Amino acid sequence: MSTSAVGSGPPARSLLPVTLTAIGVVYGDIGTSPLYAMKECFFGSHSVPATHENALGVLSLIVYSLVLVISIKYIAIVMRADNQGEGGILSLSALLPQRHRNPDSWSPLLLMGLFGAALLYGDGMITPAITVLGAVEGLTVATPLLGAYVVPTTVVILVAVFGIQRYGTDRVGRLFGPIMVLWFLTIAGLGIVSLRHQPEVLTAVDPRHVVTFFREHGWHGFAVLGAVFLVVTGGEALYADMGHFGKRPIRVAWFALVLPALLLNYFGQGALLLADPDAARQPFFRLAPTWALFPLVGLATAAAIIASQALISGAFSLTRQAIQLGYSPRLNVQHTSPQEMGQIYVPQVNSVLMLSTILIVVGFGSSTALAAAYGIAVTMTMVITAVLLHVVATERWGWSPAAVAAVTGVFLTIDVAFLGANALKITHGGWLPLVIGGVLFTLMTTWKTGRQIVAARLTARALPLDDFLARVTEVRPVRVPGTAVFMTAQPKGAPPALVHNLQFNKVLHEYVVRLMVTTRPVPIVPPADRILIRAFDHGISDVVVQYGFIEEPDVPNALRQAQEQGLRIDDRDVIYFLGRETLIVTKGSGMWTWRDRLFVLMTRNAVRATTYFHVPPDRVVELGVQVEL
Repeated sequence: MSTSAVGSGPPARSLLPVTLTAIGVVYGDIGTSPLYAMKECFFGSHSVPATHENALGVLSLIVYSLVLVISIKYIAIVMRADNQGEGGILSLSALLPQRHRNPDSWSPLLLMGLFGAALLYGDGMITPAITVLGAVEGLTVATPLLGAYVVPTTVVILVAVFGIQRYGTDRVGRLFGPIMVLWFLTIAGLGIVSLRHQPEVLTAVDPRHVVTFFREHGWHGFAVLGAVFLVVTGGEALYADMGHFGKRPIRVAWFALVLPALLLNYFGQGALLLADPDAARQPFFRLAPTWALFPLVGLATAAAIIASQALISGAFSLTRQAIQLGYSPRLNVQHTSPQEMGQIYVPQVNSVLMLSTILIVVGFGSSTALAAAYGIAVTMTMVITAVLLHVVATERWGWSPAAVAAVTGVFLTIDVAFLGANALKITHGGWLPLVIGGVLFTLMTTWKTGRQIVAARLTARALPLDDFLARVTEVRPVRVPGTAVFMTAQPKGAPPALVHNLQFNKVLHEYVVRLMVTTRPVPIVPPADRILIRAFDHGISDVVVQYGFIEEPDVPNALRQAQEQGLRIDDRDVIYFLGRETLIVTKGSGMWTWRDRLFVLMTRNAVRATTYFHVPPDRVVELGVQVEL
C-alpha cells in the first residue's frame, strides 16, 4: 500500500517524485480530454454552431465544470471520504453504516454502490479506445489519406498499452510521469499562443455567458452538456487511484500543473474558434503550427496511451476490493511492487479489458462515434458517489444535515444535469456502457448471493463444534503427530472435512486448527487485531484471521503469527485440509436457474484456494462435499 494510505500523504522529501508518478497515472484521462471535448461541442452529435457567443458560452461551461466538479467536489470533498487512504466507489460504500451495507438485505445504497463499480469497468474499456482514437485521428489533419490507417494504428497501440501493465503501476508511472508533464506544458503553451490573439476569450470566466447560452438554445443547449461533460470524465478514476499515491500528491499535481494547463488550452481552443469557426472540426490540432503537427500527434498519442492507465489501474484496484469483499470469484492478483501494496496487476481483467477495447475501436471506428457511448457510465457513477457521500457525511462524519444537503445538493444538481444530457445519447451508443455495467452487476450480485446460499447450506448441516468436541471425548481417537489445519468459510460448526476425517479415518492429528479467513470493510487490519485464537480441549483450536479488503491473504504466515501469540501447533509438520464443493443446480435456491448455472461457471473458473491463500500445494488434502443450490 502507498505511504499515504495511512496518512495524509508521503513525507515532504518524497512529494515531488510521487507527484510526478501520480501525474503519469492519475491525470492521463482528464488530461487528454482537450483532444476531443471541444470538438464534440461544435462538431458532435448534439453540437451547436461555432459562433462568437456559443464559443464563450461553451467555454464558460467547461471552466465551471472543471472548478465545481473536479476541484471542489472530488479534490476538496470526495477525497476526504477515504477508507484508510483507499478511494473508489467500493471504498466509499464500505464507509456506509452497517445497516446500509448488509448484503443479506441488499439495501438500495449497497446496490447503487455495486452498480457504480460495475459501470467503472465499462468506462475502463471505452476510455482507452476514445483517447487513443482521438490522438491518432490527428494524422488526418495533415492529410485525409492517412484516415485508413487510424483504426489499425489504434489497435496496435492498445495491444502495447495493455501489454506493459504486467510491469506495474510504479514502473509505468515513472515512465509516464515526465511525458505527461511535457504534455501539460505543451498544451498550456499552445493555449497561451492562441489566446494572445483573442484575449477577449478570457471573459468566459463570467458565468453570465452560461445563462445567455441556455437562454438562446434552450433544450438543445442542455443536450450540449453531454459533450461538455467529456472535460471531467477522469474524476472517478482520480478518486479510485487515490490509494496508489495518497491525497497530497494528487492535489498538488492538480492545482500546480494540471488545472492551469487544461484551462489555458481550452481558452486557446476558444480563442481559435473566435478567429476561425471552421476550425471546429479539429480545434486542438489546429492550435499547432504546420511544422509541429506530426510531433504533436506523436506526443498526443503518448498522452492517450497514458490516459488509459488511470482507468486500467483503477479496474485492478476495484477487482481486488471486489474479491476481498466477496463480490467476485478469486482471481490471480499479482503485486508488482515490494514496497507499495496498492500497486497490483490482474491478468484476467487486463485480458478482458484489452479484448473489449479493441472490439469497441473496430466497432465504432472514430472518436466522434465513440463519444456518443462515452459519458453515461461516468455520470451515473458520479450521481451515485454524491448520494453515498451524503450518507457518509451525515451519519459517519457527523456533519449537520443542512450543511450536507447544501453541499451535495449542488453536486447532485450538476451531476443529474450531466446525466440527463448524456441519457440523450443512449440510442446512439450510450447503451454500450450500460450493458457492460449491467452484465458485471449481475455477475457480482450472483456471486455474492450464491456464496451466501452455499454458506447457508453448509451451516445448516454442519455438526456444532461443541457436539464434535463431545464426540472426540467419547471416541478417544488415535492421535498422530503433526498439525492439521481445516480451512472453512463458515463461522459456525465443525468443518465437514474435520468431521469426515474423524468419522472415516478414525484419527486426529496431535494439534487441530479450525481456520477461518475473513475480510473486514477496512483496507488494512491492524496487526493487533489480525489473529483471534480460542483454545479447546484435546489440542483443538479455533483461529480467525482477519484481513482488510486491499490485503493479500497468506495463511502460512498467519499461522506463524498465531503461534507467536500462543497457538499450539507443530510448525514442522503442518497439513491443510480443504473442502472441495461440488455444486448441484436444483430448484428453489432463491436464484433463477440461469443464475445458478452462472454461479457454478464462475466457481469453476475461480483461482484455486491453495494459490489464493498461498498454501503449499504439496501439503494439501482436499475432501469433496456436494452442495445443492
